[in-house]
Amino acid sequence: MMQRLYRALTVLATPLIAVYLGRRRRAGKEDPERFPERLGVAGAARPDGMLVWVHGASVGEALAALPLIERILESRDALHVLVTTGTVTSARLMAERLPPRAQHQYAPIDRPDAVRGFLDHWRPDLALWNESEFWPNLLTEIQALGIPMILVNGRMSDRSYRRWKLMRGVIRPLLDGFALCLAQSEQDAKRLRDLGAGAVHAIGNLKSAASPLPVDQAALDDLRDAVASRPLWLAASTHPGEETIAAASHCALAADHPGLLTIIAPRHPERGPTIAAGLRETGLTVALRSAGEPIDRSVDVYIADTLGELGLFYRLAPVAFVGGSLVAHGGQNLLEPARLGCAVIHGPHMANFAAFTAAFAAAQGAIEVADGAGLTAALGELLGDPDQRRRRGAAARAVAEAEAGVLDRIEAALAPYLDGGAR
Repeated sequence: MMQRLYRALTVLATPLIAVYLGRRRRAGKEDPERFPERLGVAGAARPDGMLVWVHGASVGEALAALPLIERILESRDALHVLVTTGTVTSARLMAERLPPRAQHQYAPIDRPDAVRGFLDHWRPDLALWNESEFWPNLLTEIQALGIPMILVNGRMSDRSYRRWKLMRGVIRPLLDGFALCLAQSEQDAKRLRDLGAGAVHAIGNLKSAASPLPVDQAALDDLRDAVASRPLWLAASTHPGEETIAAASHCALAADHPGLLTIIAPRHPERGPTIAAGLRETGLTVALRSAGEPIDRSVDVYIADTLGELGLFYRLAPVAFVGGSLVAHGGQNLLEPARLGCAVIHGPHMANFAAFTAAFAAAQGAIEVADGAGLTAALGELLGDPDQRRRRGAAARAVAEAEAGVLDRIEAALAPYLDGGAR
């Protein structure tokens, strides 16, 4: 009943959906050249043979799936992979990083005609759903076609769990359509079972299997020459409000650390010019990477507002604050700086990575701070104590490497479906 009501509402809301999508296009949040893909019109031909469809909402989910995609393609020569996401940034990254026999398309909006157009063209043999983006029309149509679905890296945050408990009539039949649910943790598994999922196994977080972020070695050498021996730190994947906090920490520490350079890499690079303008109004000297502005000795803050270069800056900076954690966002991925030996700092809002955060705390692999004052204090400690930086960095790297076997476990669980033995 609830699904039929949702389906009817998405049809009736077609004019409103068109207005919403138009606003997104004008804001640069939709790809104008590939926009028909969002309406279910394919932008490429379907490859011959078995096609595995991997869906992730955005950048984090798509990047987490890359090791799994590479693994299943390496071991199965006839297999092809279709990756869908919903954001422009994720599409650009996938264009750069997907291996041969894998291609990207934008996910169709959850309207019946768009969903049918997508599925009629691509006819996937298996659907791997990454994390917890459950679209009722899309999942219902997949079930109706008899396409096996597996939830990979399943996660159910506190907020999502509370919301779905109020809509059990919607979520229960959707979860019931998954042949297998591979959850990140026991807590996620318990919540999925409570909401109606059947075969659920806590198998670990796929993000543990990712390789270190890539780097352009020539660009890294150039930056190391530019910063020379200056003390520096990185505020990575920041969200609105955190750049101001980072700038305040810079000002508080600059006198004790002559030549201090603060690097800010915003989660959404398109915010770079706005961030730079705001910090310049406070009197700081700011250079913008997207504009090609150099780092000379006068620069206080360097805005790293480019796509796909976070690995460059994690290698450059010995200390990294991971954003989305001093504001109520839920945190970003601690494993990325940890794999590269950074001393890691994060705020209290880490619900998106709760299990990892606990592991880092137990190993003293990260410092949790409550606010801007705490960030300043932690930075002061680490910038002034090279031995502590090295200890923290080594502990962080050990935590990141501890779950390396998760990819083997996930591939083993998927093997019956990938090899045609399960349906």
